[in-house]
Amino acid sequence: MNWLTDGTADEPAAALLGRIPAEHETPPCLRLLFFYPLPMTITLPDMPGLASLGEPAILLDLACGAYAAGHLSRQSAADVAGVSRLDFDEALYARRISNFTEEALAQDLETLRALGLR
Repeated sequence: MNWLTDGTADEPAAALLGRIPAEHETPPCLRLLFFYPLPMTITLPDMPGLASLGEPAILLDLACGAYAAGHLSRQSAADVAGVSRLDFDEALYARRISNFTEEALAQDLETLRALGLR
């Protein structure tokens, strides 16, 4: 089977994976699709405020917003921003974005109850 020519261009990669015979390893081109996201170009309006921020600050703001909206995990957002997880947590704190979820609070309360501390 030729992985590059069998299947149509608009066929989802997941459908191609379903056709891979069990005795074959996932082809490298499909492995890249699932584990290495391609860079994305975003065009921003030419505004003085944005130009003065610089790319690192814009990436950090974008990552914080994506995390706050629930689109990315903390680690993924830190990766997008190009900073360490600790630096990302500090950026969240500076922006007053909570990194503590309701699920984590419920789990902590349950643990305290189980220990008889609450």
